[in-house]
Amino acid sequence: MNGQHKAVVLIGDGAAESLIRTGSALQDHHDIRLAADGAAVLRLARQLPRPDLLVLDASLPGVFDLCRELKGDPDTARIGVLLTYSPDTAGPGFEADAFAAGVADVLPRPFAVETLLARAARELRLREAQALLRHQSHLVEHLVAERTRELTRMTDAVIWALATLAERRDSETPGHLHRMQHYVAALARRLQQHPRFAHELPDEHIALLFQAAPLHDIGKAAIPDAILQKPGKLTAEEFDVVKLHTVYGREAIDGVCAALGGDSTFLRFAREITYSHQERYDGSGYPEGLLGEAIPVSARLLAVADVYDALISRRVYKPAFTHETAVELIRQGSGEQFDPDVVDAMLAIEEEFQAIAQRFGDAPVPLQA
Repeated sequence: MNGQHKAVVLIGDGAAESLIRTGSALQDHHDIRLAADGAAVLRLARQLPRPDLLVLDASLPGVFDLCRELKGDPDTARIGVLLTYSPDTAGPGFEADAFAAGVADVLPRPFAVETLLARAARELRLREAQALLRHQSHLVEHLVAERTRELTRMTDAVIWALATLAERRDSETPGHLHRMQHYVAALARRLQQHPRFAHELPDEHIALLFQAAPLHDIGKAAIPDAILQKPGKLTAEEFDVVKLHTVYGREAIDGVCAALGGDSTFLRFAREITYSHQERYDGSGYPEGLLGEAIPVSARLLAVADVYDALISRRVYKPAFTHETAVELIRQGSGEQFDPDVVDAMLAIEEEFQAIAQRFGDAPVPLQA
C-alpha cells in the first residue's frame, strides 16, 4: 500500500482447494492470510496489523451476516470486502443483498487471475484514498476551529496532495486543479445574487467550493491505469468503468463522514462535485441521470468549469481548442449539457476565464486566427 510494505489480504473460503488457489493468485503481490470459516475470518480480521482487504467466498456459511458483523465493528468496518461467488448457486437479488451487507464488489467464478488482481488493486487504492481524505478532513475541522493562516495553508496542502493522487494518473495538465478552483469561484461570485443560486453561494460557501474543487476527480484513483491512460478511444465497457470514478469519489467522501460521525458543508460540497459533476442538465448524464434542478448547484458550476478546461487543454486524443471555440461549444450546450444560467454567467465573465487559463496555464491558450 505505501510502497514499502505489501497490503495484507485476508482470504476466507470454506473450500480448501479454492482457498489455496485464490491465495496463490495474490501471494506475489500481497501479504496473504487464509481462513477456512467465518470464525477464523473474524479472528484474523481483528488481529493487528489488520487486513487491508478481505476476499471472501459466498460459500462461507452466513457470509452476509459475517459481512454485517465486520461492518458493525469499528475495528473492522473500514476494511473493504470483495465477494467471490458462483453464478450457478447465487439466487435472485444476490448482488443487491451483498451490497446491502457492506460488500464493496462482487466477482463471479471462474475468474482470471488478472481480473482478481485488478479488482483487489482497485479496492486497495480506494481504501488508501479514503484514508488520505479522512486525514485531510480531520485537519480541515481543526483548521476551521483554530482559524489561523498557517493551519489553513496546511489544509490546502493536504487537499492538494489528495487531489493530485488521481490527477497524476490521468492525462490532466499540471495547472488543471488551480484553474478549476478559480473558474468555480468566478462563476459562484457572478451568480451570488441570482435568485436561483443565492441561497447556496454566500461568501463562506464560495471559499469552501474553492477549496473542494480540486477533489472532483479523486475517484479516478480507483480506475485501472490501462483504461485511464489509454491513448485511443475507449470501448463501451471501458467507458462504463471510467464512469464509476464518480461513485468511488462519493464513497471516499462518505467514508470520511461515517468516520467523523457527521457531515460538514465542505464535505457536502466535496461529495456533490465528486459524484454529480458528470450529470447533464437534460438528464442524459451519469451516474444517476439527474435532471435540471436535481443536480446540486456545486456540480452545475463544476461541470461548466471542467468542460471549458478540457476543451482548451491538449490531450493525448485531441489538440487544445481556442478559447473562442470552447466558449461557443459551451454556449451550444446551454439547456442540454449545462444549466443555462451558469452558461450565461460564464459568457458574461469569459474574459476572466481566459485570464485564469493564461495565468495558470501549462502553455499559452491558442488564439483565434
